[in-house]
Amino acid sequence: MASLNVGSLGEYIREQRRNAQYSLRQLAEAAGVSNPYLSQIERGLRKPSAEILQQIAKALRISAETLYVQAGILEERRDEGLELRASILADPLINERQKQALLAVYDAFLKENAAHQGAVSDGPETGGPQADGSKVDRLGTAGPTTDGPKTVGPAT
Repeated sequence: MASLNVGSLGEYIREQRRNAQYSLRQLAEAAGVSNPYLSQIERGLRKPSAEILQQIAKALRISAETLYVQAGILEERRDEGLELRASILADPLINERQKQALLAVYDAFLKENAAHQGAVSDGPETGGPQADGSKVDRLGTAGPTTDGPKTVGPAT
């Protein structure tokens, strides 16, 4: 487990609070912590527990995982996705349903890409001729070797 990086965690919480347009007092009330305690967290003087981080995350409408990673409690699962998720969740211009929809689409794309990469790397090389004379297209499916347009029967 990584060490607790309190200073940058406090700065991150302050940034998220400002993006959500909360005063320190409003966030403290919404998170169920005292105003002085939240101020100390933001200034890097206190180390909040995972439970307190979860309460703050809920009040800010961001994932608790995001704060756990910032605090060094949890290792980041995907370097490329965390900042995007935090930005979507902190955006005050879209509502909660829209945020969840964007995250669901993003997750679906990640799963699709992971499945595609697994299929391509596990299967034959794409684009080349196969033993039976067919080619494998970029999706890993075999097809006829004709490269031109396919003709269909006469139109009626």
